[in-house]
Amino acid sequence: MHRLNYIFRRVLQIIPVLLLVTVLIFLLMRLIPGDPVEVMLGEKYTHEKAEVIRENLGLNKPLYVQYMIFLRNLCRLDFGNSIVYIVPVSQLLTRRIGITLLLTLMTAFFVLIISFPLGFIAAVNRNRPGDQIIRIGALVSLALPQFWIGLLLLLFFGLKLRWLPVAGWGTTWLEHLQSLILPAFTQSLATSSLIVRNLRNAIIDVLNSDYVDFARSKGLKPKVVRSRYVLRNALISTVTLFSMRITYMLSGSVVIETVFALPGIGSLLVSSILSRDYAVVQATVFVFAALVLIANLATDVFYSVLDPRVRLE
Repeated sequence: MHRLNYIFRRVLQIIPVLLLVTVLIFLLMRLIPGDPVEVMLGEKYTHEKAEVIRENLGLNKPLYVQYMIFLRNLCRLDFGNSIVYIVPVSQLLTRRIGITLLLTLMTAFFVLIISFPLGFIAAVNRNRPGDQIIRIGALVSLALPQFWIGLLLLLFFGLKLRWLPVAGWGTTWLEHLQSLILPAFTQSLATSSLIVRNLRNAIIDVLNSDYVDFARSKGLKPKVVRSRYVLRNALISTVTLFSMRITYMLSGSVVIETVFALPGIGSLLVSSILSRDYAVVQATVFVFAALVLIANLATDVFYSVLDPRVRLE
């Protein structure tokens, strides 16, 4: 019951944050140079046609009136219509959000299978060659730009070896999964580097603690000490970091989807900013913000489950 009350309070706290996000999105979009109606009409632009469209879209109204209309529609989950795609924005998001979420899930999967074994191996082989190689590899991976790594992987696995698609989304489930492998792996490298370093240091700290020495003095086998005392306590900070990095994976999809031409909401956001598609940008940023806040809430709750000493207040 206490945890449910905490979740309820946190959900209430999310509402003003989202409200602030809507204000920022709305104002920032109006500050970007360029006229969306000109983009919409293109070569057919005339002053009369532009005025008619502004009237229909409500763009000739004062800013505060436009914002109130935007907020009212948002409460009804009506994101308006895209001036570029000429369809409801909710339809665009529904088609594309699944791709971004699948990309995030596969990225998280790669992070788990890469970082946790390497972090453990580095910790138990502290200052040995294996530890040094893993630490240097993590540093190099963290220092290199993601888009550059992605382009190298595209050139090698896509163009040279032809094992995986160069770009796009494909038409079947198998092609969809193949299309996600390179972008997810690319996006996972930075987070994996951080988690390897964090997990290594956490395990070493726990191994040097008094209660682990006490467990060893009781004659417990090293395997039992590691599984019962070391891993559980070392994982607390690492799992928290991993959960927080999920929000980074969501926002990082903006770059990765553009590099690999994946039709998710990240690439939709970039193309919509370039075309001044106000409704799509506002809705996409709002959805990103909501997902990040939900991920943060899930992180806090999960942390309390992992470590009962944490009080939910």
